[in-house]
Amino acid sequence: MSRDGDDERTFAALPPARGRGFARTWWGLAWLKALEDTALDAQQLKKGRKGARDGAVGAVSVRPGRITAVVRDPDGTAQRGDVLLRELTDEEWDRFLDMAADRAGHLAALLDRDMPPDLVEDAAAAGIELLPGIGDLEPACTCDAWDHCPHTAALSYQVARLLDEDPFVLLLVRGRGERRLLDEVQARGSALAGRRAPAGGPVTGDGEEPAGDGVPGVRADEAFAARDILPPLPAPPPLPESPGEPPSLDTEAGPGPGVDPAALEALAADAAARAHRMLADALSPGHEDRLPEAVLTAEQDAVRLAASAAWGAAALERLASGTGRRRAGLDVATRAWRLGGAEGLAVLEAHPEPGPELLARAEARLAAAWEDGERPPLRADRPGCWTVTGAGAQLRLDGDGRWWPYREEPDQAWVPAGPPDPDPAAALASVLAVTPETDA
Repeated sequence: MSRDGDDERTFAALPPARGRGFARTWWGLAWLKALEDTALDAQQLKKGRKGARDGAVGAVSVRPGRITAVVRDPDGTAQRGDVLLRELTDEEWDRFLDMAADRAGHLAALLDRDMPPDLVEDAAAAGIELLPGIGDLEPACTCDAWDHCPHTAALSYQVARLLDEDPFVLLLVRGRGERRLLDEVQARGSALAGRRAPAGGPVTGDGEEPAGDGVPGVRADEAFAARDILPPLPAPPPLPESPGEPPSLDTEAGPGPGVDPAALEALAADAAARAHRMLADALSPGHEDRLPEAVLTAEQDAVRLAASAAWGAAALERLASGTGRRRAGLDVATRAWRLGGAEGLAVLEAHPEPGPELLARAEARLAAAWEDGERPPLRADRPGCWTVTGAGAQLRLDGDGRWWPYREEPDQAWVPAGPPDPDPAAALASVLAVTPETDA
């Protein structure tokens, strides 16, 4: 398609339409109904339909009140066919534009190349007939036929295909080009917005007093539909390099009873850091394809907090109480979190039992991890947990098939000794390097 100006558009010849109908949209079908209900000679329509289907219609020129194309006959001769449709008067356009400005969803639908029935119905209620009716499509052809001939019929069938893709074609024939129409309705929308908020109190487009705080309301569907005709919103501000400094609570006034200013400052800093990380993740490529993070339980979040900052003794006691632990137990949980987050904490506490398939793979991995004679003596204490006999070292398997090294401490039983590793020999090596060696 080429655009010769806002008051005329020229569409390149369409390919043959074999095997498909000429209209799919309801407004395209309404156009064809106006043609077929008007024509007196069904044979002429049949010939025109065949010509359009075979690609006999050349480039189509659309301008106010008239549609024109050259149509070839089967013998190779060509005729100029015109289809005329009454233009709307200026007064009718005024009513249409006022209606479109008052209902932003109507114009937004047209911008989406759609013509919803309620737009046509609202226009008809205002005395404006957008779609042609019986007798509205007036033919004119150089073949001098007095009614629709094969040439004007073929052109009309081709126009139905154009209308399917762009209902602005119909509005142009009725007298307004797309650019002019959009400019006028936006100007009227701005004027209408000003009229809706007079000094004596704003009113809605229906003349009703607005609810709530006096601001005129807009239907949510209309506001969303108008997104393509409103001025673009400014770009969001760039992501800061860091979360920024939290507010200081070190004031002249002392804290209230039970309030720990340092702990509050640490909580504020933690919240800012998490918000910054979440925003960075949301703005990163591929965010929409990633699964959301699992929501932490209150006990897990207390351990996360304990691992995230240097807390005072009183704050750590409160965090330990929130997890149902003593301080020493919170220290072990904190170490597990720092080594592996929620998964590390689960390996410490829940001892997740692997399924039969994962357990079989783990046994095979243990058998192949060391050269002959180098494997330390391993005792299976429970599914997914192997202890090195007499060495104070242990391996625990998580749900992803990774191995977590643990060591035994006098007062703490088993504690995590390092990050997970897909190789059990590598995971265990760090523990055995600092524990007494045992005989194989």
